[in-house]
Amino acid sequence: MADTEASVAAGCLENLKGYVKTRKGTILAAEILISFIILICYAASLYGGYSAVAICEMVFAIIFFVVFMMEMDKSIQVVNWVWSDFIRAAIGAALYLITSLICVIGGAGDGARIAGGVFGLLAGILFAYDAYTIFLVIKSTRQHTAAPTDDRV
Repeated sequence: MADTEASVAAGCLENLKGYVKTRKGTILAAEILISFIILICYAASLYGGYSAVAICEMVFAIIFFVVFMMEMDKSIQVVNWVWSDFIRAAIGAALYLITSLICVIGGAGDGARIAGGVFGLLAGILFAYDAYTIFLVIKSTRQHTAAPTDDRV
């Protein structure tokens, strides 16, 4: 029984190492890391309410990281994972940019809030890049079929 658990853990670790080396895996890992840094900055700030965005985006990034790493997107086809990931990244970019601008502009005297805002601006750019790369995937996989041109009814 211990051998089975060890082999499952080793297989999961190999999946993790292999997935982080891909472009999508690197982007998701960076999103998780920068969201964690922002969470720490906002938690140290006088106004901790902005940490909700960092928590939500970090949790969603972890969920999508695990789903794509374990290739569950191929077995669970009830959800359109590409569109869900696109919506997650686009909303994350918008929320990070909005809250970060608020924190940077109104954070005078609170260094942790300003630092969280600056990292949030970087996260907004990262999430926007992720949304752009997902959009390119969606655009390339769409197939257009020509409309029938027969005059017959």
